[in-house]
Amino acid sequence: MAARIGHPLAIGSQARPRIGPRLLLPAQAALTLLLAAFLIVPVGMSMLAGVTRNDFIGLRSGFTLHWVAQVWDMYRDAIALSLRVALATLVVTLVAGVPCGYALARSRARAARLFERMLMLPVAMPGLASALGLLAVYGGLRAFRSSSWFIVVGHVVFTLPFMVRSVQAICAGIDLRGLEEGAASLGAGFTQRMRTVVLPNIRPGIVAGALTVVTLSIGEFNLTWMLATPTTKTLPVGLADAYASLRLEVGSAYTLIFFVLIVPLLVLMQRAAGDGPPRRARP
Repeated sequence: MAARIGHPLAIGSQARPRIGPRLLLPAQAALTLLLAAFLIVPVGMSMLAGVTRNDFIGLRSGFTLHWVAQVWDMYRDAIALSLRVALATLVVTLVAGVPCGYALARSRARAARLFERMLMLPVAMPGLASALGLLAVYGGLRAFRSSSWFIVVGHVVFTLPFMVRSVQAICAGIDLRGLEEGAASLGAGFTQRMRTVVLPNIRPGIVAGALTVVTLSIGEFNLTWMLATPTTKTLPVGLADAYASLRLEVGSAYTLIFFVLIVPLLVLMQRAAGDGPPRRARP
């Protein structure tokens, strides 16, 4: 009995108390709530200031929608332009990014890996550097420079890698080659395989990439600030101008409108992905 007690393993096991699962789960939940509050509370306070009569006085001054109406009158064109730019960016990245991600996942060539690394360069570079490159190459085309399509090109350059990587990851995570070979053995052509086998299986990756593209496009500031003109001012650029030159309540109301626009859009796109795990189509 004494030998058992004196054994070093026995002493170590008695000296180190273990946290039971009943205590570990509440501790993890509390830490998660604290981190979420740390991130969400400042945003909530900013939006609350947008419906307060006077932010310096606080909630005692009462609530009003005057600042929201003022922002809508001043910046509704910028808000509409941001949505159009985001949707145009999404369409371009879907058309270009989905086939590119599929091809990179299927290819094992060294050139494909080199192309993949080059595709990620805009993500590693600062947005200002990418904008300066676009201005240096296309800035002389005045009609193109002053149009909103110039901003779309910049957003596509920045967001396309996220769509490609999202599609590439979902393609690499399933036995897509085996499914296609099975469908081909049953007589399905390339178009039919893409429509009935490939696209249904990679839909979660496409939706995840689309969510990333839309949110990045609507919220992108650095690149857009360099590419925008007085007639092509987008939501983030207008938000920065509002905080820099107008009252705090106006900038906060701008933030509130931003969330009112972006949150329903994200919910709708998430619903488009479906609730359950992706179902593998039968060849």
